[in-house]
This record gives sequence, C-alpha cells and structure tokens, in this order.
Amino acid sequence: MTAVPDDSRAGASTWIGFSAMTLGMFMAVLDIQIVVTSLPDISTALAIASDKMSWVQTAYLIAEVIAIPLTGLLTRVLSLRRLFVAALSLFTLASAACAASGGFETLIVGRVVQGFAGGVLIPAVFSAVFLLFPFRQQGIATTLAGVMAVLAPTVGPLVGGWITQTYSWHWLFLVNVGPGIAAALVARRFLPREAGEYSHARTIDGPALLLMALALAALEIGLKDAPKHGWASVHVLGLFAVSGCGRRRVRRPQPVVDLTALFDRNFAIGCWLSFTLGIGLYGSVYLMPVFLSFAREHGSLEIGRIMLVTGVAQLITAPIAVELERRVDGRLLMAGGFALFALGLSWSAFQTWETDFDEMLVPQILRGSAIMFCLLPPTRLALGRFPPDRVADASGLFNLMRNLGGAIGLALIDTVLFGRAPIHAEQIGQRLKHGDVSVAPLVGLPPETVASAPTRLIDAAIIETVRPLVERAGLVSAINEAWAMLAAITALALLVLPLVGSYGGRTLSHPERSEGSHARGKRR
Repeated sequence: MTAVPDDSRAGASTWIGFSAMTLGMFMAVLDIQIVVTSLPDISTALAIASDKMSWVQTAYLIAEVIAIPLTGLLTRVLSLRRLFVAALSLFTLASAACAASGGFETLIVGRVVQGFAGGVLIPAVFSAVFLLFPFRQQGIATTLAGVMAVLAPTVGPLVGGWITQTYSWHWLFLVNVGPGIAAALVARRFLPREAGEYSHARTIDGPALLLMALALAALEIGLKDAPKHGWASVHVLGLFAVSGCGRRRVRRPQPVVDLTALFDRNFAIGCWLSFTLGIGLYGSVYLMPVFLSFAREHGSLEIGRIMLVTGVAQLITAPIAVELERRVDGRLLMAGGFALFALGLSWSAFQTWETDFDEMLVPQILRGSAIMFCLLPPTRLALGRFPPDRVADASGLFNLMRNLGGAIGLALIDTVLFGRAPIHAEQIGQRLKHGDVSVAPLVGLPPETVASAPTRLIDAAIIETVRPLVERAGLVSAINEAWAMLAAITALALLVLPLVGSYGGRTLSHPERSEGSHARGKRR
C-alpha cells in the first residue's frame, strides 16, 4: 500500500469503512469482558467443572496473543481489506458456534477461533489509521480507534451483567453476530481494494511460526498459573523456559514477525508505554469488579453501572485529546496523561470495605480522563514514522505489548491478592484478639466490642461470625496494595519520556536508519 499524501483528505467511503473496522474491533474486545460476567452460568448450563472454567477465557487470550503479531504478515498476504473482512467473518461465525456449544470441548474450540480472529482485528485497525488517512486526519482516526479499544473493557461488565440478568448465556456470544455481519459487509464495500501478495505465503518460516505460537501460549499459561503455583515453581519456570524458545531466526528473508522495528528508539519507547498502559488499564478494570463483588457484594449489573463513569470520562476527553494533540508537544501530553493515570490509580489505594460509588467517582474520572493521552500520542510516536509497508508489522508488535502488559499485570495482581490477603487477615485477627480498637473500622465492628475482646472468652460461634469480616478486611488491604503497585508501575512510564526523540507524524523514508539502527541493519 502506498503512502497517503499529506495534502489529501480521506473521503466519506474511507471513513465509513474505517468506522466498520472499529465496530468489529469493539465487539472483539467487548467479548472478553462480557463472557467473564457469566462464567458461572455457562458452567452450570454445560456441566463444566469449576477448575476448567478459566480455560474459557484462557483459550481466547492465548489465541489472541498469537494472532496479534501475525497481523503484519497476514496483511501483506491478503491485503488490509481482505484480512479484516475474513477475520471479522470468522469471529462472527465462531461466536455463533460458541452459542451453539453443547459441551466444554466444543466451546473451547469456538473460543480459540474467536480469539485468533479477534486478535487480528485490533492491530489491523491501528494499521489502517496510518495506511488510509493523511497526517492531518490521523489524530481523529486514532482517537476513534482508541476510544473503541479502551471503552469496550469499561462497558463490558455493564453489558455482560445486563445480558446475564435479561437473557440466557447464549446471548453473550450471539450479541456479536448482527454487528459482525453488518461491519463485515460495510468494510467489504467501502474499504480500498488492493491486491494481496500471495507469494509471501510461500516464504513463511513454518518452524518459526510454530515456535512463536508455542512460546506465546506457554507465556500466557505461565502468567495464568504463576499466582496459584508460585513464580518459582517447577511448573511455572518450565512454562517460562518454553516461552524462551520462540526466539528464532528473525534474520530470514521473510520472518514471521519483523522485530527490526524495535531498533527505532521512538517505536521501542512507544511499545513500553503501550505495555505500561496495558498493566494499568486491564489491571484497574479487573480490580474494581473484584472489590465491588467481594467487599461490597454488588451484582454484575450494578458493578457495570459504577464502572461506567470511566467510560463517560473517556468519551468526554476524547475530542479534547485530539485538539490538544494538534497544538501541544506530544511528550507533554504523554507526561500529563501517565501522571494523571498514576494519580487515579493511587487514589484507589485507600479504600475501605465501605467504599462505593461516591468514593470511586473521582479516581474513575481521573483515570478515564487520562487514558486517551496515554494512548493517542504513544500510538503516533510508535507508528507514525514508518512507511506503509512496515506499519502492519509495527502495529502488531505495538498492540501485542499492550496485551502482554495486561496479562502480566493481572498475574501480578493475583499474586498480591493470593499472597497478601491471608497475611493481612491473620494480622487483623490477632489485633482483634488483643483488643486493638483501631482495627474496628477496618472490620466493621463496634469499637466497644473489640475493646472487650481480651477480657472475655471468645467462643467458636463468635469466631465464625467475625471470620468473614476479617477475611474481607484482609482482601481490601491486599486490593489497596495492588492499586498502589499499579500506580507505581504506571509512574515508571514517566522515566522514559526524556528519551523520546523528535516527536511527529511524518513518515521516515528509511526508518531503519533512524536512531542508530542503520549499523545494526547492516550487520544483519
């Protein structure tokens, strides 16, 4: 695909086709969140053992993380239009198959196909921003794509909760069918037509492709199991060792994934920022339902309503981000965005068991207002410098970093929750036994009850009554530590911003010569 001249303007047909692409991507990202809300219903309906239910999500995520870096290769082989239409059609068909599943095995097969097809859609959309639009329209296109990408995880609990309470679990998948068919037809009609380069398919390094898939799958499973089995367990270390085998012959004439984009300093920094955003974004979307469900005992629909604040803040700040990105140095916007996002995360690190909508309002507004500044400038920083024939590969790596950040962030959060909650509960229980009145508010007991603890016999009935309150207090303390951890990791993004080179969206004709990579390219 040739570069779009800066003095041109994308026509209405291009915008219509691109909007269809963002809708398809939105459905793929939304699917991950809404299925989580109804896993117990699916388990009951299909008689799936509880220890197997996590694979309904894991199967999707593994296939997705394998597909994302392959987007560049598939784009060259099929063309952007054909790839998107094929992937969205496959995702829609797999969604219908999941809804028709009669057991665990058929559901997992459907989820794998769903995940692989959905994984292609996300980087394809961000590639389209720089392949279909001139420089002056890329900000609006990036914002449209970004809003749809980050809004889906936020509204997912609300949509999932509503579907669960109103319809059967089948509609968690059937909801994708109508929009999927419509978006595929519109994209096929309005996206620019280009011929694919099928000769690329004959030069694919098959063993490298298999090794990459195996490595990414092992990494995803290792991150899933690490909080439960321990990061230093033989099981987890073995999976991480297998994940290291994916490093194979990227110097071949037609590598499966072109990693040379990482030699560009701005792209590498953009990937780090995307990775950090993934940790904070998916971590916050995970922690809020955990707290509201276990500490506040809210249902899925109520949780979704509370979390909608973040989505509203995103929508309000999106046009502001577009306008500021045109007028203000992107480095300043990124600094402000990540600082504000870190502040919103740290604000949530002081919750009590009584925290609810009112106390969550300000931190949600802060995080929602910051997200577009953490996504829009880094996307231009990472992808805006490459010629069209390298954008798809770079977009795959860039989006892979965000997903890997999310996976690692969730593993770290679970490690904190599983490891620290029992410790906090034990400490709080001991303080209660010794009459420490200061822990009364943490547990939700009257101070006079705690003060009298050392002077009277505590029987088994009292212990059983108080134990759930102590366990809840221990979980809240662990959740607060997880929020603080996310804030600290997000703040680390600020340290790399002084290293950013010239910030701009003009395409470099020879990106391999940028930032000292020319010498490395010659050695290859």
